[in-house]
Amino acid sequence: MIQVNEYFDGAVKSLAYHTPMGKSSVGVINPGTYAFGTAQPEIMTIIEGSLEVLLSGADNWQTYTSGQFFEVPGNSSFQVKTEEQAAYLCQYR
Repeated sequence: MIQVNEYFDGAVKSLAYHTPMGKSSVGVINPGTYAFGTAQPEIMTIIEGSLEVLLSGADNWQTYTSGQFFEVPGNSSFQVKTEEQAAYLCQYR
């Protein structure tokens, strides 16, 4: 089954699905800055464009571009910002 998710008044949209490895989602983020919370660990891979990321407890924003990924611990939060649309793959572990 495919689940449609929409956040921040439609500025972030994703399609969630299940694989043998677990739940994943693929989505697009419009320009802006957004804060997300996590229940379980996530691996976020940038498919297209770039995202600046501030993980919970970090002091500096890190930039990730197409093909790069970052990991988010479970039960935490992170912020992303972008000046252009960016696409991502999120794998929940």
